Amino acid sequence: MKLIYLVIDGVADRPNEGVTALEAAIKPALDNIAKKGICGMMYPISKGYAPESDSAVLSILGYDPEKYYTGRGPLEALGVGIRIAEGKEVAFRANFATVKEDTLEIIDRRCGRDLTSEEASELAKALDGMDLGVPGAYVKVVATIGHRAVVVLGHKEMKLSGNVSNTDPAYARKGLISVAVKEYEPKIAPCIALDDTPEARLTAELVNIFTIKAIKVLSRHPVNEKRESEGRLKANALLLRDAGDKLPKIRPLSEIYGLKFAAIAEMPVEKGIARLLGMEVAEVPPPSEDKKKDYEMRLETTLRLLETNDVVYVHLKGPDEPGHDGNFRAKVSSVEIIDRYFVEPLLKRIETEEVAILVTADHATPYTVKAHTDDPVPVALMSPNVEPDEVDRLTERDCAKGALGLIEHGWQLLPRVLQMIGLYEISEVS
Repeated sequence: MKLIYLVIDGVADRPNEGVTALEAAIKPALDNIAKKGICGMMYPISKGYAPESDSAVLSILGYDPEKYYTGRGPLEALGVGIRIAEGKEVAFRANFATVKEDTLEIIDRRCGRDLTSEEASELAKALDGMDLGVPGAYVKVVATIGHRAVVVLGHKEMKLSGNVSNTDPAYARKGLISVAVKEYEPKIAPCIALDDTPEARLTAELVNIFTIKAIKVLSRHPVNEKRESEGRLKANALLLRDAGDKLPKIRPLSEIYGLKFAAIAEMPVEKGIARLLGMEVAEVPPPSEDKKKDYEMRLETTLRLLETNDVVYVHLKGPDEPGHDGNFRAKVSSVEIIDRYFVEPLLKRIETEEVAILVTADHATPYTVKAHTDDPVPVALMSPNVEPDEVDRLTERDCAKGALGLIEHGWQLLPRVLQMIGLYEISEVS
């Protein structure tokens, strides 16, 4: 028996606030998995946490973030090939954003969502290695996909600390985990030290210096002058969040379960997590406008990885962005496209007597909220070793009636599923 672990990013909505995307979508293949399998609901981390993808992915791969998580920044950096120098460098996830230069008021946290990776790369090059005006301090800036970037601050002599606040007001630190904020002032927040140490104070100072200097450089950059002339929003600021000064000390999945794991991930943070956990990571191009081609490529990669691995983790971004945009129709369409071009052909090409399929989400991104929430997400497991329940559709309302019940913590899912399909004894998990 092998397992395909399919995570559809942000697919869940709030059924008490209207029809959900999963309910409206025509998705016969996903519904078939639910009908032939056993279903339930799951809090990706815990009730009360509206997680970002990084801590949620770490959780649903079997690791309690409260024990292992050290911040998204280092994982995002690892995803683009940067392993930070612990104690000397702090990494952040960053968004290119549009702000009013004089007041720091945020016009758009993602500069219209139309920043190309090529534009972002040019803007990042203009900031990489910037003189911060502090002897010994330096900065690395790497654009990733679209409006996303990684920022690493370092000092040649002094120690730095990841225990600082976010400048992105849409996310607040809850311990080491960043959670979405329901209401916030749309203005770049000053970075503050979260403990009274020289390391944290210096880090916060460097963040604030970098933030202001970056706005001055970006506002006058030719890329932004061109964007403005075309009536598009400038990408004239970087919002920083999820600071971390070290990678988690963690046992690889293969050591825990005695199985071979592989991952197909679209975003740098998922790639970083997969590398950290010792998974074989398949590099695929970022999502494009040609969804059919994108998902066909991911399907072929899944099948190739399945030949030499026991568990293949597939993370598809799809519904998350339209959820953030509040675009119900686009979110429905994204689910249908995944069903048509990935799930349906997958079911036709695998031996379902030999391969189990687990489908869930890393978090909810309800189109009614336009942000990650702490709502539970649906889970469906199809395996010849599992007796189907009465659920026949993959939706929030239907899965809530399933025999799996409510899984209180995401890190409980993988060991439970591996036991159910006969790949592991849960009592051995440590």
